[in-house]
Amino acid sequence: MRFLFENNVLDGDLRELTCSGAAVPLQPQVFDLLLYLVAERARVVSKDDLISEIWSDRIVSDSALNSRINAARKALGDDGATQRLIKTIPRKGFRFVGDVREEVAEKPVPAEVTPGSPRVATDRPGIAVLAFENMSGDPAQEYFGDGISEDILTALSKQRWFIVIARNSSFTYKGRAVHLKQIAEELGVRYIVEGSVRKVANRVRITAQLNDATTGGHLWAERYDRELVDVFAVQDEITERIVAAIEPQIHAAENFRTHRKPPSSLDAWDLLMQALSHYWRITPQDHAAAQKLLERAIAIDPDYGQALAVLAASHMFGVHLGWAELATTAPIAENAALAAMRCDHENAWAHAALGSVCFSTSRLADALSEFEQALALNPNFSLAQGYYALALSYAGRPGDSFEAAQKAIRLSPRDPSLAIYYGIAGYARFTERQYDEAIALAREAIRHRGDLTGAYRVLAVSAGMTGDGALADMALGELRRTQPNISLDWIATQLPWANDADRQHYLEGFRRAGLR
Repeated sequence: MRFLFENNVLDGDLRELTCSGAAVPLQPQVFDLLLYLVAERARVVSKDDLISEIWSDRIVSDSALNSRINAARKALGDDGATQRLIKTIPRKGFRFVGDVREEVAEKPVPAEVTPGSPRVATDRPGIAVLAFENMSGDPAQEYFGDGISEDILTALSKQRWFIVIARNSSFTYKGRAVHLKQIAEELGVRYIVEGSVRKVANRVRITAQLNDATTGGHLWAERYDRELVDVFAVQDEITERIVAAIEPQIHAAENFRTHRKPPSSLDAWDLLMQALSHYWRITPQDHAAAQKLLERAIAIDPDYGQALAVLAASHMFGVHLGWAELATTAPIAENAALAAMRCDHENAWAHAALGSVCFSTSRLADALSEFEQALALNPNFSLAQGYYALALSYAGRPGDSFEAAQKAIRLSPRDPSLAIYYGIAGYARFTERQYDEAIALAREAIRHRGDLTGAYRVLAVSAGMTGDGALADMALGELRRTQPNISLDWIATQLPWANDADRQHYLEGFRRAGLR
């Protein structure tokens, strides 16, 4: 169905908006919202209606919803003041009030598939989560182990990296002595998660193990001992920690697998895995290598949303750390992130990448909305959690920022980005004038990685404000080494504060530290 109003054509089948024949770029979620408002124009659409229809009843902040409404208005040349087409009905919701004509769009003739067409290969690995074994000797405790297993399965399903076998298949092996290799062959997976639960009195011991079924090797194993004060809180905590540990282990195993293949046989998935191994090393050279690999993956599969999303995130990483110029990099990253969301609007990486573009281009409300959406899709996504913490600080919410940074650290205690998360926590404390704690957090960041700019920035400004000249000189020297273009002008123009007082506070710290 096509909807015609003013000079616009909204095509629900082609999923595009045109104005006077020219395509108007829209994020997939904004398109869905606009299409829903136009289709339901005979009535007022409530916020609950929109959350149910567009967000599938997930928890959504008012800032996320308002950001999408504003984006839809902007695409139509409308705004919140005039409300020419999208009207806000106070305490009721929204209504599309333009004059609309409907047309049935012609269906395109499907193109023939030629035998010579290249195969697009994105061979995502399969993973199965078996029911955790109850070692307590008490049949009444079966529910606890099943609950842990099911929560892990659900959380892994949100990550989009893996094909996760449904519970109804993986739980059929419960209570049966079946070799892991046989399970892998029958379910068509490479990786199997198994574990056990032993509950005694008010304590519980949970073990979990990730196995590579093709080699028979153990990739990761961990044991958790907890007081069982709140059974559901313990279940949530253990699930969170297991899922956060599993994802990087599978990425490492897949990267090792791809490096054993001849270069001529690499498919899009293999190239993505190799790119990620460079991405997480967090150096300018590695990110350049990652971008080349991702571009090769996208050349094989132009609709490979995950590769597009990681490409966008990689470009913006360089901006945040001072390796790349914002003016030239942001448009490239934004185009890649929007393309990723057109492929899959529930891709958490795509939302995080777009959020990072919005952050660096001073669209803080949109940035927070995108990071919140990424975390709604994958609550265990530590990178999005770290970005969210950063955006909260620059939005003038340092307390919330510190809590978010602490959560990123807890989510992934072995994360290659851990130094960045500590630096973000340090900046939050600097904003709150807690300079000694900011210095301690910056030192912790440097202990993890001594070649990243963020921690030295925090260390320099905090030392400047406390009058520690020797520490300030050291921090500035290291900052100039890691970011040669650092200057007061760069700081004043490239970092996106919502409040000018926060900008001036930061600049004053650098002035006292001796930056000119």
